[in-house]
Amino acid sequence: MATRRQALQWSLATAVLLASKRRALMAGTSDRTQLITRAIPRSGERLPTVGLGSSASFAALARSGELDPLREVLGAMAAHGATVFDTAPSYGESEAVAGQLARELGLGDSMFWATKVNVAGRDGGSADPAAARAQIEASFEHLGSKVIDLIQVHNLGDVPVQMGILKELREAGRIRYLGVTSTRAAQYAELEQVMRDEPIDFIGVDYAIDNELSAERILPLAQDRGIGVLVYLPFGRTRLWERVRGQALPVWAAEFDTRSWAQFFLKFVISHPAVTVVTPATSKAKHMIDNLGAAMGRLPDEDQRQRMREFVAGLPGG
Repeated sequence: MATRRQALQWSLATAVLLASKRRALMAGTSDRTQLITRAIPRSGERLPTVGLGSSASFAALARSGELDPLREVLGAMAAHGATVFDTAPSYGESEAVAGQLARELGLGDSMFWATKVNVAGRDGGSADPAAARAQIEASFEHLGSKVIDLIQVHNLGDVPVQMGILKELREAGRIRYLGVTSTRAAQYAELEQVMRDEPIDFIGVDYAIDNELSAERILPLAQDRGIGVLVYLPFGRTRLWERVRGQALPVWAAEFDTRSWAQFFLKFVISHPAVTVVTPATSKAKHMIDNLGAAMGRLPDEDQRQRMREFVAGLPGG
């Protein structure tokens, strides 16, 4: 746990930067020193195109109670103008820890909280409405917010029941946006049907430079239906890191202001016009800052995107 003095130091360190960053973000600037933003199709509200996820290493540290690195990650995220934090009850302690640290740092009002609900389980089954409502209420408590920006039905779990609850909450003003998620190609047909049939604001889906099935099937439909897109697994978990181990970043990546492999992979994702925000998880502040570099400067055009695809396809394991 941070001392009160440490929390105050972090809060003061980020406050001045946050004020100036908010003004730039609302303007949707593409200046090379400011974060690129995209509009949520349903509302026009703009979000920075790179946020923070809380699975994997973030969840592991949250579970261990080693919170100082996560405090640094959230502080770095906010100080550099990012706002979107993606979490889920199934990520263990991530949701509760993120809410606690945001309150310590005085960031609660500046965050765009995106969480999920699913009491049906990953492989289907019926959702108990009472259990779903209890899980959602726990999320409000964890995040310390009277209004949650976005709640999505995780892994398309019993959409009729759980989406019905989210519609009620949106109507009541307790959540601002709702949606569904899936990172399984086997669920894409169901995801497409929900996108056509339900009045959703967002989807969360997998997309990476070596995993473009969603770009063929899901992202065009999102554009057609005016649905925002959160991208998960932009590094293919660890798959892409394994492929570039020992490989030098190509010199031509500088043409679109790319200085690291993380930025290379993330710029490919956010250069797709359907993508609203990509949320890579990390537990290190330096990686958070590096990731945010992908939301600055130039993005690759279609010819450059094809060159990126071909380069990665030619690496070992392609």
